[in-house]
Amino acid sequence: MPELADAERLLRERLGPQLRVGFPLAPLTSFRIGGPAALFVEAQDDDALEAVGEAMNRTGVPVAVIGKGSNVLVSDEGFAGIVVRLGRGYRWAGRAGNLLTAGGAMPIPALAGVAMRHRLAGLEFGVAIPASLGGAVKMNAGAHGRSMSEVIERVEVYSLDGTARRSVSAGDAGFGYRRSNLPPGGIVVGGAARLELGEEEEIRARMEEAREWRRRTQPLAEPNCGSVFKNPDGDHAARLIEAAGAKGLRLGGAQVSAKHSNFIVADPGASSSDVWKLIEQVRARVESHAGIRLETEVELMGGVAHAGR
Repeated sequence: MPELADAERLLRERLGPQLRVGFPLAPLTSFRIGGPAALFVEAQDDDALEAVGEAMNRTGVPVAVIGKGSNVLVSDEGFAGIVVRLGRGYRWAGRAGNLLTAGGAMPIPALAGVAMRHRLAGLEFGVAIPASLGGAVKMNAGAHGRSMSEVIERVEVYSLDGTARRSVSAGDAGFGYRRSNLPPGGIVVGGAARLELGEEEEIRARMEEAREWRRRTQPLAEPNCGSVFKNPDGDHAARLIEAAGAKGLRLGGAQVSAKHSNFIVADPGASSSDVWKLIEQVRARVESHAGIRLETEVELMGGVAHAGR
């Protein structure tokens, strides 16, 4: 593919050994499955993102962003483009009064811990979100009836289309259930959450309660991507899946978890194709049983995405 070769040349000129070719993505995902990225960049600063944007705009090669990899299913063939992950340069946190600021690579559970140490309450639900700040904000992740949009005041977005970095207020981010209207080519490189003063022990207790709930209800010891489907209005995907008789359903190396029916777990040797076909089977069963077509919460990367949603 000549476009990929051109993109590789442009990135190599700007980034040198920071560019990786044929880079395995499976170890970067919680599913632990999927093929490689044709080109991979772990960006440490905005200059690296600028280089990615230049390569994308000059060659037309697609770009995908990966964070903690807890909400992504990578195709068995991998991704025939540039995959970007924010590096340590974007993993930081700070405090100014009741405002907690952080870089896009900061894990949400770790950020919740920072808030606790500063006696800031409101982000306790974050210990149940295994995502980076960037990914959590982009999809408006949530847990325990709370979501990121309830605490986020503003986000810093780097747009690969050439407009570079800009600040977006929460009101302009277009937050909805498990979504935002941040630009598709925009990478969340930082953000600020408005929290409230609280007592450290009370905050710690709420965090431990959330952790215990996860341990009790979710298959944390098995490779999975978190919730597979979004909850439809007025109902829960897990209840619909169980009612349709799909709890425990298996296809190849993938199985609907017996612990939580909105989770799919991957056995050693499972393929992305196994997972995707099982997603489609579960969706078909629920649609036949309840007349509701479930929408996927997991993000699809690579060829598998073209199978439809």
